[in-house]
Amino acid sequence: MKIGVLAVQGAFAEHERILRKLGAECVQLRKKSDITDDIDGIVLPGGESTVQGKLLEELGMMDVLKDKIESGIPVLATCAGLILLSEEIVNDERRYLASLPVRVRRNAYGRQLGSFETTQSMKRIGSFKMTFIRAPYIESVGEGVEVMAEFDGKIIAVQYKNQLGMSFHPELGEDYGIHKYFLNMIE
Repeated sequence: MKIGVLAVQGAFAEHERILRKLGAECVQLRKKSDITDDIDGIVLPGGESTVQGKLLEELGMMDVLKDKIESGIPVLATCAGLILLSEEIVNDERRYLASLPVRVRRNAYGRQLGSFETTQSMKRIGSFKMTFIRAPYIESVGEGVEVMAEFDGKIIAVQYKNQLGMSFHPELGEDYGIHKYFLNMIE
């Protein structure tokens, strides 16, 4: 199984480490030609969504990624990756891939100093330690979007068809449950 990990900015190496431990092959997506037909899944990591979006445009990757996602390839999107997928960003007029029918709020939990960890339950995963760093949250979901986890009355994880999006960073812990679930989506 080959996973394409967006590697233009952000926490891509941490995702690769976990996926390799779980037996997946990883390829870094740094330019348009890296997005090949033999990729079985895509990871959109946390980082800075504005920078990632700008680089996706400049590198000509945006439309190719959007086509792949809309064709049904499984996607795991964390933090900034969730923002890239979202159809609407409340506090930003920009839109990126816009394939996930949710409305998110960028930096909803405050600045870097407001980062925190909590353990919450996530559907089909169970109890999971979640790390939030300048995280967004999901204000509302569209038709067909399943809420997978909430924290403090806010939606923090969803699944819509082939897209799994979350506010937090599962790649920063030693629990591989979310990455296992993602690989099972591919199989």
